[in-house]
Amino acid sequence: MTTALEGLRILDMTQYEAGTSATQMLAWLGADVIKVEPPRGDAARQSFVKDIEDPQYFMNYNANKRSIVLDLKHPQGRELMLRLAEQCDVFVENYGPGIMEELGIDYEEMRKRNPAIIYGR
Repeated sequence: MTTALEGLRILDMTQYEAGTSATQMLAWLGADVIKVEPPRGDAARQSFVKDIEDPQYFMNYNANKRSIVLDLKHPQGRELMLRLAEQCDVFVENYGPGIMEELGIDYEEMRKRNPAIIYGR
């Protein structure tokens, strides 16, 4: 069965409910969502957990997504992120103002690699 967003690839750097639930809805509609996490893991993995082996809160909002761990503070991690962006249609993030610019993965940098990318904040 064909889904509404089949063939759409989304790079997901969201955290907590607002961003992760938005990208999860896109995954439910058939988009290929790739969740990017820092080496320590997404903060939601430790939120509201009774047992670290069962991060239900994180799993609820990140079901139907693929994931990758990248250290964006390291040049190789940043380069891998930009290479992923070349393959994606949409990039979604919900970090505080200036964070993406600090990491070198803001809209201008992504647009250099993929002029057609849609950057959602």
